[in-house]
Amino acid sequence: MSSAFEQLKSLLESQKKLSTVEIEKVTAEHGVLSEEERIWLESERFRLEREAQETVTMEQYLEALKVLDTAAEGSPEYQKADDLVTKYEKGH
Repeated sequence: MSSAFEQLKSLLESQKKLSTVEIEKVTAEHGVLSEEERIWLESERFRLEREAQETVTMEQYLEALKVLDTAAEGSPEYQKADDLVTKYEKGH
């Protein structure tokens, strides 16, 4: 494992996210990443990003559908329910 990889891995574990700028800064200071290290970091970044996203449950989805049927279109509660329905239907 390279010094750059260890540094980036530590940053990712502590911050739960890692920007491209941070990666570029660390690799400029400590050297380039191997292909395996780069793949691991990208997959870990993606995994942590997915975990950080709000998950919509089936119960929330069904409740939001009821709100869409009863709330005035354009109201704040309608918009919130519509956002939940959209997230659920996209698989989040």
